[in-house]
Amino acid sequence: MENILSEKELKEFRKLLDDCTKVVISAHVGPDGDAIGSALGLANYLRRKGKQVTVAMPNIFPDFLKWMPGADSILIYTRQQEQAKAAVEQADLIIICDLNQPSRLNGLEEHVMASLAPRILIDHHLDPAFFCQLTVSRPEMCATGEVICHLLHQLGELNSISQDEAVCLYAAMMCDTGAFSFNSNRPVIFECISHLLARGIDKDQIYRNVFYTASEGRLRLQGYLLYVNMKVLHNYRTTIITLTNEERRRFNVKNGDTEGLVNIPLQILGMRLSIFINEDTEHPGTMKLSLRSVDDFPCDQMASRFFNGGGHKNASGGKLVCTMEEACETVKKAVETFSEMLK
Repeated sequence: MENILSEKELKEFRKLLDDCTKVVISAHVGPDGDAIGSALGLANYLRRKGKQVTVAMPNIFPDFLKWMPGADSILIYTRQQEQAKAAVEQADLIIICDLNQPSRLNGLEEHVMASLAPRILIDHHLDPAFFCQLTVSRPEMCATGEVICHLLHQLGELNSISQDEAVCLYAAMMCDTGAFSFNSNRPVIFECISHLLARGIDKDQIYRNVFYTASEGRLRLQGYLLYVNMKVLHNYRTTIITLTNEERRRFNVKNGDTEGLVNIPLQILGMRLSIFINEDTEHPGTMKLSLRSVDDFPCDQMASRFFNGGGHKNASGGKLVCTMEEACETVKKAVETFSEMLK
């Protein structure tokens, strides 16, 4: 395990945790498994230490993550705006997980930035903005959940965390690595896992909770998207899949049913890039884009340059306020711009 804070930073981190009473933990808009798992893992830990903790997310998160311990108490800003705002106003410590820019808090950003409470950022994305009193940024780590494992190790707490805390942190790491199929070659990742397994977690059950919860609509939608909506740009070794809200209603899919679909086209021999354009269910007319790649193709650069987004080299996202047709044209322009790297 690694000590990721200097002695000065560790002292500051301990003091911020010791001095607080009411804590708000948040993460990026469109929270995924790492965002939810790392936030809940930390929240469960701090509650066990006697802190009053509120987890507030900018918007809804996938149904297949709602089994996690503590998930039922998460405030959703787009649905519980006044409660989330009040929690931030009353907090004496705010912890932001799994994002590198405050803008990714969406509607929560205004309230978080206006708060006089100290802020801690815990993240693993590139190029973090320094908007917190303490920034714990480790881009080489596979997930924010891993960063928290190392923090708990440095606090001398990793081997005494509860099973619920370990479950959340394992799920965070598992989700952000595709069940450890990418971005997970560092041996210390599996040292982290061994500590979490020692807390009695059932990693096989966690896998099933995340990946074996598909509805019938999800499977039928998957077949439809691959057969009807997937375009293969052979010359660019790229696939594009689109999904509108009208199509979503046709298959009666639930929140989170599209998770992971972007990865499937990379099974095609020779493909380097997969792009999924998905109309936002909460904001019709906004297109969310998910990008996945293999080898050294930089999804994050494409997402930043063309889709107002960012992320990791092999997994990134963004959004465009436009029609589906316009989004497809922007995607084709992006692919052509990066054609040499794709070929």
